Amino acid sequence: MVDDATARNRLFTYTAIRAVGLLIFFIGVAIMYTDLVRPGGWPQVGAIIALMGALDGMFAPHLLKKHWDETDAKGE
Repeated sequence: MVDDATARNRLFTYTAIRAVGLLIFFIGVAIMYTDLVRPGGWPQVGAIIALMGALDGMFAPHLLKKHWDETDAKGE
């Protein structure tokens, strides 16, 4: 069983990882459509960064939760 402090810290970590993925996604969109990196935007690089951010925001928290579940099952 996980105590309240650990659960709260895990929730904050889980939420922060999702937020970072979302931030990376929006940075990629900004690179695609604005003059952030070069004049006229850079659609190819921006799309890759946006895709990486979306994947990070979707899958990284689930992998982290899976790791925590395995750790809790071992009793560590």
